[in-house]
Amino acid sequence: MGEFAYDPEYDDEPAYIVEIRRQLRRFVAAKMPRAQRIAWDRAHTWDRGLFAEIANLGLIGLLVPEEFGGSGIDISAATAVIEELAQGGPSLAGPYIHAAFYGGMNLTHNGSPAQRRALLPRIVRGELFLSYGLSEPDTGGDLASVQTVAARDGDDIIVNGAKRWCTGADWAGYIYCLVRSGGREARHRNLSFLLVPTDATGVSMQPIEHVNLRYTASMDVHFDDVRLSSDSIVGGPDMWNRGWEQLAGLALDVEKIEVSALAYGFARAALTEAWAYARERAQFGRPIAEHQAIRHKLVAARTKLAACRHMLYHAARVADAGAPCAVETSMAKLFVADTGLEIALACQQVMGAYGLSGEYDIERNVRELLGMPIVGGSSDMQKNNLARLLKL
Repeated sequence: MGEFAYDPEYDDEPAYIVEIRRQLRRFVAAKMPRAQRIAWDRAHTWDRGLFAEIANLGLIGLLVPEEFGGSGIDISAATAVIEELAQGGPSLAGPYIHAAFYGGMNLTHNGSPAQRRALLPRIVRGELFLSYGLSEPDTGGDLASVQTVAARDGDDIIVNGAKRWCTGADWAGYIYCLVRSGGREARHRNLSFLLVPTDATGVSMQPIEHVNLRYTASMDVHFDDVRLSSDSIVGGPDMWNRGWEQLAGLALDVEKIEVSALAYGFARAALTEAWAYARERAQFGRPIAEHQAIRHKLVAARTKLAACRHMLYHAARVADAGAPCAVETSMAKLFVADTGLEIALACQQVMGAYGLSGEYDIERNVRELLGMPIVGGSSDMQKNNLARLLKL
């Protein structure tokens, strides 16, 4: 397949991000061929050995301070890693998020000193992953209404309830779990985050079938009198009932960036494939790329992709600068997720019947992008967020 993608040498990215892209493009081309991508998708799995190679490149450490084995916080560089890994599907991009973002980013910003010392070096080495425990059977966008309950019992904490859509919980070391730790009437004030070991007594799981992001199963997780020590409170005992502070800050903004990076990566992969296909596929005596209907679809899609890229990396740069970025990240999530799906559907039409075939990547990338306006805060939720943030 040929490449249409922009050359980062002619972009405004620093040289080290350009080098990260070069390394990952060689890696994806050599070690994540199409046949293997299709096999991983059908088996709902990912390759631990290949992920270890990603860890050995130091890429998980892009969101971890040097004192814990990382290279410092660089959201733009980590965003580029997701984008490049997504060219091979979600099979390594997904686990990368579980390690670098769910683990590295959250614990760097919200973990206690003891939690950072104990867990961050393992995360950087690719030995430990976190799964999110945010949604519940009756709780999606309104996270302040979670019903999973954590109660103090002397020096221990007892957890009861259920979480839904805990992607990767069956292989993660901990569930980064939002719980109700006080009266429901207080909503935002009586919430806490816990690190729940997935092998703790009283934790049980059942897989949920889903059509996209099939590098793994998503899980229903049940907590039945799960007993934890107070050390499991994210940030330490002083953060009991202060979980909303941890959720509503940089962590939630960066989650919108990571989901947008996935959406952008899948859209770029879809356009790369359709672009090459249109040059190679001949009908009526010439490549279909020479037919106006096809070339108009492709150049419109490429224009939309360029707009997505500007939106995504602008949000990442604002976050890197430490400036308030809720507006930028919500706009990026809304625009890139919705527009990425438009791009993929146009590319599928370019490829005709082959666009429905499981032997090409486009069918999978359409499935991936169908979910992007839903996961990580739906497009309608982003519109609500933006109306509030912009004081409409």
